[in-house]
Amino acid sequence: MFILIVGILIVIAGFVLRNSYSNISRYATVFKIGGLVLIITGLLSSGIRQIDAGTIGVQSLFGKVSPQVLENGLNYVNPLAEVAIFDTKTQNYTMSAQTNEGEVKGDDAIRVLSADGLEVVIDLTVLYKIMSDKAPAIFKGIGSDYKDKIVRPITRTRIRDNAVYYDAVALYSKRRDEFQSRIYQTIDKDFKSRGLILEQLLIRNINLPESVKKTIESKINAEQDAQKMEFVLQKEKQEAERKRVEARGIADYQTIIALSLTDRQLQYESIKAQKELAASPNAKIVVLGGKGSVPLILNDK
Repeated sequence: MFILIVGILIVIAGFVLRNSYSNISRYATVFKIGGLVLIITGLLSSGIRQIDAGTIGVQSLFGKVSPQVLENGLNYVNPLAEVAIFDTKTQNYTMSAQTNEGEVKGDDAIRVLSADGLEVVIDLTVLYKIMSDKAPAIFKGIGSDYKDKIVRPITRTRIRDNAVYYDAVALYSKRRDEFQSRIYQTIDKDFKSRGLILEQLLIRNINLPESVKKTIESKINAEQDAQKMEFVLQKEKQEAERKRVEARGIADYQTIIALSLTDRQLQYESIKAQKELAASPNAKIVVLGGKGSVPLILNDK
């Protein structure tokens, strides 16, 4: 556009010099030709638009939006047309209670009421992108600020609408995944009707009232104590069973020994013991009494 303006000025200067009586009037034709060249160059260059990777362009002329999008690379358009650039890459919108963490400065977390009437604070990140072929419709019906007009209000509204079906403790623990899946489906449907694709919905944190947190902690501690006591009882039962098995084995052994011992067996074992004692250097005199026993053995050492 700058080249075009300079060319127009040079052409005007050429016409002015033509009507003058100065010595430079003979250069008027040069000025005109040079100005025309610059005008043509300016018209050609102003109609060339570069669209970077990951973006598309939507052109409008005097308020009329073209249904055709401009793809990556160099595109030639009407020099008078305006081109709006739309990002087609994955974008994220974070709503967090932490300062300077989300799109909006300060506390921007979503506060909802659960089924039991408690206030739950949710930190959330939305991953989305626009449909390339829907960019002209988005520009015409919504504008380039679709993030604030569509992404933010729909997400916050649908989360509040679905949170009323869950108790606060359920949202925090066992039904968290179910809640996330439910709001994903509702938000995805709304996004598609507006030309957006919901890629992922991330519930980053769920904060419960302090009283509910203490109740949950007490319950968890009680469950842990119960599990510990159950483990101790199970261990004691196993130990008692082990002792019963051991006692039964000793009793069976004693029964077998009692049935297998005879007088001859006892006499034989007695003679073997006497021989061992007689061979011992510490043995002096061994006196054995009883039926069938040897009266006396002396150590000859």
